[in-house]
Amino acid sequence: MKKIAEINDIPKNGSKLVMVDDTPIALFNFNGKIHAWDNRCPHRGASLADGIISENIIQCKLHLWEFDVKKACAVANYNLKVETFTVEIKDGSVFIDV
Repeated sequence: MKKIAEINDIPKNGSKLVMVDDTPIALFNFNGKIHAWDNRCPHRGASLADGIISENIIQCKLHLWEFDVKKACAVANYNLKVETFTVEIKDGSVFIDV
């Protein structure tokens, strides 16, 4: 596990972009639950951390594709997955399995 952020740095119902080695990771805080995704939209590589965040959906700003947070896939096509990372919270720090 690798420490990548402090939990207080990720706004509630918001996002934070971090770099792990050469990989951009989008951290999302949905009501206190942290999700870590590859920041690149599987459609055209746009930043998901810059997307529009609603209750359980992240919408890519480039082409408006929507992704289900709980399933980490496109709403319109569940076969189109986003790469995710296992998250662990310890003493207010966010760690992911890379």
